[in-house]
Formats: sequence, structure tokens, C-alpha cells
Amino acid sequence: MADESMVRNLAHQTEAVWPQESQLFLRYHLPEQAQVLDVGCGTGELENRLATLFTTASFTGIDIIEPHLVRARELCAPHGDRVRFEVGDAFALGYEDNHYDLTICRHMLQSIPNPEEVLAEMVRVTKPGGHLHVLAEDYSMMYFHPVSQDTDEFWLKGPVQFAEGTGTDLRNGRKVPSMLMALELEDVWMDYLIVDTMRVPRETFAQIWEAWRDGYSDAIVEHTEFTQEQVANYWKTMIAAIRNPKGYAVWHIPVISARIPG
Repeated sequence: MADESMVRNLAHQTEAVWPQESQLFLRYHLPEQAQVLDVGCGTGELENRLATLFTTASFTGIDIIEPHLVRARELCAPHGDRVRFEVGDAFALGYEDNHYDLTICRHMLQSIPNPEEVLAEMVRVTKPGGHLHVLAEDYSMMYFHPVSQDTDEFWLKGPVQFAEGTGTDLRNGRKVPSMLMALELEDVWMDYLIVDTMRVPRETFAQIWEAWRDGYSDAIVEHTEFTQEQVANYWKTMIAAIRNPKGYAVWHIPVISARIPG
């Protein structure tokens, strides 16, 4: 999705999760000259941070949306030729077998059909002993209080139901560990990034929800039973809970890691 709301969302999401997710990346103990691939890199927010964290590694990001890649190249220009971006197909990665030390996929698998095919491609291009890092969203892992209506109902009867009609699964975060086990990977492990009103600034958290609201409300109205007014009220309820100084909201984000045998 090339809408400007997605650009905002990617920036706010990365800002929210980076303090926690950066610690997960350190656990991979990358070699000094590591080669890293990011499948579905978006606007390069992650590469900009990773290139600062791992100053001798090289990074390749692929995406199907060229305007995102243009923005990514501009953002990461200070890192020189260690970071490059190109149009690529996650279902048919144009790279040789056993090439990358770390292969990443974030915020993407819930938006495509047959995610196990992308995971298989990621395994193919990763070196024996290398790692996969998969941030797989699950839209039943969001909670808000206080609320004036059932926000769980919104996600289940709105975005989740809409996605089912397109052959995608907005609750596949819980399923990715089994997918990786089926590929016979080792050290399959589940962590959670906790985006909540205690760990993340409320305004950053609210801006993620506002970007989703701006980018997806019309599609939800068009493809589900909800009216425009109902959808607007659900967003308003959730965002109010996030901004409420005495309220609490949380978004649990699954991050699944695994090691390639060898």
C-alpha cells in the first residue's frame, strides 16, 4: 500500500518497537561482514536503524512498491553502499541459495496469501546456521480500556473478516511457529513486542492507530457489515483509550525466530 498513511504508519511502528526489537537482533550474534536481507522492507525505517547498530554489515531490502523504495534510498543514503534497495518478489527471491546470514520479514505475512511459500523462499536464501526473523501480526492481540463498545468485535467482524475474503489471515502471527517447524528449522522461538501505554509514548501509539484509520476505514466499510459511522466510532474509542492518561491499551506483536540447520 503506497498511501501516505502507510508511510506514517511504518515510521510510527518502527519508533514504537525498536527499543525492544533491537535487543532481539543482537541475540543473533551476526558475523562482522554479515549479509542481511529484508523481505518487504517498506520505507527503509528498519535498515536505517540496523545499519547504525551493525556498522560493518550489509543490507538488502526488497519491496514491490517503488515509491517506498525511493524513500528508503533517501533515508539510508548516509550509510552508503552498505544498504541497497530493489524491487523484488517475496514469492520468488532473486538471490542464490545459502547467501544471507539473517533474513527478515516484518509486518507483511498477514497481508499475503500462502505465507508459507515466502517463508520457504527465506529459508532457501539463508545460510546454514543463519537466522530468520519474522514479525507476524495477529489482529486478535489488541486490548483497550476503558471503552464504550466491544473493540474485539470490530477487529473480528471488520479487518479479520475482510482479510478472509481476500485469502489472507490477519491472525497468522500465532501460526508462524508451526509453519517454521514444518520447514524443519531449529531453535524456533516466539517473542512478543509489547506496544502498550506503559512502554511506548501514548502519542506514538495513537499515531499508529490514526494512520490505520486513515488508510483502511473506507475498505472496511466497503467490504464488511460496518457503516462509516460505526467504523469511525470504533477508531475513536480505541484512540481515546490510548490517549486517556488513566487508560490502558496494548498491542502484542509476535516475533518468531528460527535457525537454519547446519
